[in-house]
Amino acid sequence: MTTVVLADDEALLRKAMAALLPLEGEITVLAEAEDGAAAVRATLAHRPDVLVIDLEMPNVDGLGAVAEIRGERPEQVILMLTRHARPGVLRKALKLGVQGFVSKSAEPAHIASVVATLHEGKRWIDPDVSALAVVDDCPLTDREIDVLRATREGYSVADIATQLHLAEGTVRNYLSNAMQKTQTRTRHEAARYAREHDWL
Repeated sequence: MTTVVLADDEALLRKAMAALLPLEGEITVLAEAEDGAAAVRATLAHRPDVLVIDLEMPNVDGLGAVAEIRGERPEQVILMLTRHARPGVLRKALKLGVQGFVSKSAEPAHIASVVATLHEGKRWIDPDVSALAVVDDCPLTDREIDVLRATREGYSVADIATQLHLAEGTVRNYLSNAMQKTQTRTRHEAARYAREHDWL
């Protein structure tokens, strides 16, 4: 039996996976988490065989949560769910030791199969995820994406600067560049445009 912690801010999807994964394989769901901070707490408390975590979550995102967990529990096996894996995200996740990537649109049977594969000590990257990462049409840099993601979550420029350890002027420069590249008038429009194109 493989033990799992599920972390995803989309409650409907998370609940569906919690119900369906045990039906598709020998899986026990120990806990669910609705954001990155809760994922860190649940993983360190329950010590699952595999953490199944969404890349994009509020408060602490998937990569941030993985970095914290790796610091405390470097042996943790991690499967990351993603809608659009950009090359930079894939590289960061692999550097952090993430063993698997699966599209969020995958069938529960496939996710259960990948969980079993990772538990056996192997790696897995879905072909469609790797294809999306290779065919990357996103003109934004990783930092521009960071500030747009924080904008979308409702943070002010000052808050973003504090959160990303940047000067406010630097944040404004990143936002200005992002607005030019997306041909939008405000940072909120730029964030919405980037989200609609699956760049965030």
